[in-house]
Amino acid sequence: MSLVYAGVLSHAPGITGRADLAKNTGLRDEFYAALDQQRQEIEASGAEALIVVAAEHFANFFMNNMPAYCIGIGDRYEGPIEDPDWLKIAKTSVPGAGDLAAKITREVMHTVDVAYAEEWKFDHGIMVPLNFLTPQYDLPIIPVNINCQGPPLTPLPRAWAFGEALRGACDSVPEKVAIVGTGGISHWPATPDSGKINEAWDRDFLDRLMRNDRAALMDYDDEETYQEAGQGGFEIRTFITIAAAAGGLGELQFYTAELPIFAVGCTVAKFSLDSAS
Repeated sequence: MSLVYAGVLSHAPGITGRADLAKNTGLRDEFYAALDQQRQEIEASGAEALIVVAAEHFANFFMNNMPAYCIGIGDRYEGPIEDPDWLKIAKTSVPGAGDLAAKITREVMHTVDVAYAEEWKFDHGIMVPLNFLTPQYDLPIIPVNINCQGPPLTPLPRAWAFGEALRGACDSVPEKVAIVGTGGISHWPATPDSGKINEAWDRDFLDRLMRNDRAALMDYDDEETYQEAGQGGFEIRTFITIAAAAGGLGELQFYTAELPIFAVGCTVAKFSLDSAS
């Protein structure tokens, strides 16, 4: 089995960019500690590359070309595309895993149609997680985007199928691969409701996710999600993909809605890997 770790974590620009504005510094530091624990677990897994399944924010893909899925097959990437002073992450060059990513992409193509890209500018959706999970940028990264932003959105059953395809692809290569999904749960970015978090909705989703209950996870409707969790709630697709790839139960390691300056429910979790998936 070549998939050696599967987890999820939140991303939002405020997690790094507004760290000094958090009123509850103790809770902020607990969140950071949970992210550091995730880093340690990835390192302990022996992973030789990290797949980051994210929701891109119109930095590379726009309405003239919006793939349902895209996998990066480049040897190096640059980020963040945003102002580094605003994000509080310096611009840097991030190592890719071009040959491995190409092998994984070819394998995924047997069951799911997927685009690929040799060039990719990382925005906060990838750079914020990397800031915590590989702060020295010394672990090769395979970026993956799921369309969570430009309707018609990738249907949830297809996000699940994509996760299963990624698992099969990872298990087909000799390299040890870790995978994380990153997004928000409920959040309303770049709107007057920025900072609003629907904790009850988040916790219900996380309960379904940690049980890895496919039927319950497929029961979400985009219109209802938009009303209850904002346009940022569409990013549940990245978390669902990881649940499908892992196949096992999840362990919620951290969640809080009490850091509104980060404008997202802050989440860290991992999954057991079901060898039968």
